[in-house]
Amino acid sequence: MSYTALYRKFRPDTFEDVKGQEHIVTTLKNQMRANRIGHAYLFCGTRGTGKTTVAKILAKAVNCEHPVDGSPCNECETCRAIQAGTSMNVIEIDAASNNGVDNIREIREEVAYRPTRGKYKVYIIDEVHMLSTGAFNALLKTLEEPPSYVIFILATTEAHKIPVTILSRCQRYDFRRITIDTIAARLQELLDAEGVEAEERAVRYVAKAGDGSMRDALSLLDQCIAFYMDQRLTYDKVLDVLGTVDNEVFSQLLRRVLAQDVVGCIRLLEELVNRGKEMGQFVSDFTWYMRNLLLVGSADSTEDVLDVSTETLQSMEEESRMVEPETLMRYIRVFSELAGQIRYSAQKRVLVEIALIKLCRPAMETNMDSILDRLRVLEEKMEHGIPVTAAATQPNSAAGVQADTQTPAAIKPEPAKAAPEDLKRVRTQWRSIVGAAEGMFKQFLNTAIPKYNGNTGEAKLYVEFTNPLAAKYTRDEDAKAELEQIIEELIGKSVEVEMVLADAGTHGHLAEISVDEILKNEIHMPVEIEDDPPEDF
Repeated sequence: MSYTALYRKFRPDTFEDVKGQEHIVTTLKNQMRANRIGHAYLFCGTRGTGKTTVAKILAKAVNCEHPVDGSPCNECETCRAIQAGTSMNVIEIDAASNNGVDNIREIREEVAYRPTRGKYKVYIIDEVHMLSTGAFNALLKTLEEPPSYVIFILATTEAHKIPVTILSRCQRYDFRRITIDTIAARLQELLDAEGVEAEERAVRYVAKAGDGSMRDALSLLDQCIAFYMDQRLTYDKVLDVLGTVDNEVFSQLLRRVLAQDVVGCIRLLEELVNRGKEMGQFVSDFTWYMRNLLLVGSADSTEDVLDVSTETLQSMEEESRMVEPETLMRYIRVFSELAGQIRYSAQKRVLVEIALIKLCRPAMETNMDSILDRLRVLEEKMEHGIPVTAAATQPNSAAGVQADTQTPAAIKPEPAKAAPEDLKRVRTQWRSIVGAAEGMFKQFLNTAIPKYNGNTGEAKLYVEFTNPLAAKYTRDEDAKAELEQIIEELIGKSVEVEMVLADAGTHGHLAEISVDEILKNEIHMPVEIEDDPPEDF
């Protein structure tokens, strides 16, 4: 007889055998006992959580000749036929390959015939979200008012793709991810039945690798048993089979990253590659390792959240004190981005090496978390007496980093205050000043007139608005600061600005800066403006 995979060999036969879905099992059993069976069910949830299994158990239960507390007896002829897949009352349809309108029309024609044996004809449509729009429309009427002897059970991993018109006609049951404890207990139960010895730590790691899916965990366990046939299954053997890395290796890698040891990180990665470790799994596991470190450093009691041993937890607590949470968040961000890129890459190792270099060299990035990491490195160097030189200013570097890395000699000096004659330069460059402003402020400056105090002759620029709507800018400190900054950048000196509104004689002491006067001072000769000569006829 050919070998049967564990997840098929130990598929639950009754509701009591289903693990981790008590909220659904209890509801269905109560419906069976009360004879309140629905005509359409929708089973939603991630892969391997028991959707198809529960659908088959429900199909047996509604047709069982001698049900036991809402569960099928698995002994009557009907139960055995359904279990063997020979019953004409249970029709399983894969919507991924039978998703057309014609397939649904066949179902509509078949439901007109009563079951030859048993009470109900049950249609189990797996991956129902793969049906076409036309197929969904063809199913609507039959799903809403099926014959009394027909039950539809729709199963899907992507409920959001199902039309609302279908959802409203079904009883929806959401299958949850199965906990690690539940999966581990089930795995140990099956190992005992198979006569295989295994470490508790190894079993829990396989359960964790299942990621909430009982079927995935059973497939991984099957793989480990086959690799080490007739041997005791240990934690190290499980790591070898699954291509994963122990936490001790992650600890070594993190310490080298914190020390900015690029060569050490690359060498450690090369050792993992030579040992046959899968890069995608490595990225995922290292990300989770840093996530656990972040939780340990951010919360007081994490024993219930982290599924690790006491020794490992103590080691992680020690390492969490070595690194700031902001730094860990940057590392997690880099590796999370890598996880999305590495899946379809042909050069996985190169991408991982680049990510490790990014972790060791925070200056390669300009994000806020990388800036904090750079500050951490600078502080550590200063604590150890290592001289720090100012980094060359990059065009795209953040202003905060520039300020931190500049030496006192490189600090920009305060601009000199403008003298009265500097107002003439403001007048000559007034168009450039207005052009540097933005929005409505620029529009009002276009009609404004630059002036000075004709009585005192002080080096204070008065901007007189001629448009009454500009009155709000006379009290706007931000606009005043913006204009002063523009003038300072153009003439290299700071000019005090006051914005006023032209009205009836309030600012009569203000005088306009004459362009003719400016030209005379510039070219040191009188300027005469001649009229055009009369044309000769």
